Amino acid sequence: MLYSLAKYLDTVWDIPGAGMFQYLTFRAAAAVIIALLIGTIFGERIINALRRAQIGETVRDLGLAGQLEKKGTPTMGGIIIIASILIPVLLVGDLSNVYMQLMIFSTLWLGGLGFADDYIKVFRKDKDGLKGIFKIIGQVGLGVIVGTTMWLHTDIAMKDIPANLDRNNIQTEEFQQSDIEKTAKTTIPFLKNNEFDYGSIVGEADNNGVATWILYMLVAIFVITAVSNSANLTDGIDGLATGVSIPIVLVLGAFAWISGNIIYAGYLNFMYIPGSGELLIYAAAMAGALLGFLWYNCFPAQVFMGDTGSLAIGGVIAVFALLIRKELLLPILCGIFLVESLSVIIQRSYFKYTKKKYGEGRRVFLMSPIHHHYQKKGYHESKIVVRAIIIGVLLAAITLSTLKVR
Repeated sequence: MLYSLAKYLDTVWDIPGAGMFQYLTFRAAAAVIIALLIGTIFGERIINALRRAQIGETVRDLGLAGQLEKKGTPTMGGIIIIASILIPVLLVGDLSNVYMQLMIFSTLWLGGLGFADDYIKVFRKDKDGLKGIFKIIGQVGLGVIVGTTMWLHTDIAMKDIPANLDRNNIQTEEFQQSDIEKTAKTTIPFLKNNEFDYGSIVGEADNNGVATWILYMLVAIFVITAVSNSANLTDGIDGLATGVSIPIVLVLGAFAWISGNIIYAGYLNFMYIPGSGELLIYAAAMAGALLGFLWYNCFPAQVFMGDTGSLAIGGVIAVFALLIRKELLLPILCGIFLVESLSVIIQRSYFKYTKKKYGEGRRVFLMSPIHHHYQKKGYHESKIVVRAIIIGVLLAAITLSTLKVR
């Protein structure tokens, strides 16, 4: 909104200062500030409203230190995160950009899915919430929409930058209109020739591209479902999911900025994706929103994000990575999410195996997800969260190193 208004004032009326909105870095800074202010100032009011409505967390006694003290803490705080993301995005983002449209849609879609789960838990007093099959259907549906849009939309393309391109005298608009390549390529980390085309799996027999489109949809479905559910599992102690998501979002924002800039993409031999730089605004808003929410979500938490927040956070991270063709970097960048998810899979699989073989189920961890294992070992949850964030920053740095290490 403000972006369109400033553009109009700059081109028609030549209003001083309006031209600042053409710079991604200026709008990204504005998005961070607005999101952070919304999260911290209005977050408290939303928490108080949730408390008055008696929208509190129901806690099962799992024998964890300090667990029962959390009973009644307001939940569904993901509303704060979603509002803090969308308001600055709508204000300073370019809403005509298809990448931004997909991110806004994904945020609302997954936020709504998580809200339905929290609503059933809180108001219908069903601690199981929305049935798992409906969550999967929602995530699969989003994967189909994102995968199809990325394959069919004319504004979504990537380009290989010619080696002999004069980057000091480049006509970016002319270059963007020529040699558009509609592919299902993605980035493989740590390899010199780091582009992989999903279409190569199908082969030349796929003349009309239908098989490649279906394959790409399946990839989108898997990535969105896996990351969304992993973030949901990570949201188990105060500030954990929020804290580890911040470096992830910042790295994705940096990749989007580079991918959308022909000069930097060419210099780094990076995949050039016209228009993707606008996603920096979304990443900035999300980072600010998470920081603002962490103000109230750090130990001892005054509010929990609930599935409204955790499903949305994981899902939009997945969609973001898909849009900038960096989904194969997620196992590194989202390493904390991956370990949390694997700990649950290993625990359940081993329990079922030993129960079938010995008649008694055995466990690998004291409790899963793995952050509860460390709680059972006597670690305070604040120490677990801070160390997880440190590891998350390390993983973010390793992911950034793939710009040059290959």
